[in-house]
Amino acid sequence: MVFKRFLHIILLTYSLNILLSCQSKDEFLWQEGDILFQDGDCGDFCDAIRAVTSGYDGRDFSHNGFLLLENNKWYILEAISKGVSKTPLDSFLTRHLDTDGKPKVMVGRLKPEYQHLIPTALQEAKKLLGKPYDSEFDLLNDSYYCSELIHLSLQHANKGEPVFETPPMTFKDPDSKEFFPIWETYYAKLGKAIPEGMPGLNPGGMSQDAAIEMVYDFQK
Repeated sequence: MVFKRFLHIILLTYSLNILLSCQSKDEFLWQEGDILFQDGDCGDFCDAIRAVTSGYDGRDFSHNGFLLLENNKWYILEAISKGVSKTPLDSFLTRHLDTDGKPKVMVGRLKPEYQHLIPTALQEAKKLLGKPYDSEFDLLNDSYYCSELIHLSLQHANKGEPVFETPPMTFKDPDSKEFFPIWETYYAKLGKAIPEGMPGLNPGGMSQDAAIEMVYDFQK
């Protein structure tokens, strides 16, 4: 009798967890062109990015990607160290998890006036698959960092008019007003000057842009 009662409790708990899991997934419906903002773990680089731009609702974001539906499967078009890539959505979501095992991801969605741009923008982003990662963070070269990929794809779809703001970039500590040592070392190795003040984007700033609204938080 005790064993049967114990087994019943276990089965009930398992069923409840499955039910809650299904409910949490059903609460949110993906849309092509959703922009996924991710809090990645990349050491001093991520710390420097977070220090100069906070994300939506005070969240920290160091990466983002563009959602694509292809052959009834969801993918993320993203610019990562190996270049512009197409990553299965599940792989993207499980890349960085919090202590509760939840994806460190929020979902942004273009406002209605920009939704018509998405099909063309995704096609433009797909054309860039295999292009190198933009290690210099230069909007004018033929390589791409994460926010740049989304920005330029949408700009092309919008007949050259930018959808997102591209404010002057800063690589300086807001407290000391000096360059972060990580950026000094990084650009010295590239043999390039730090592009302080040049136009650019980062995931935190993009998450607060007027062109999108944040629609889902996987950590809540």
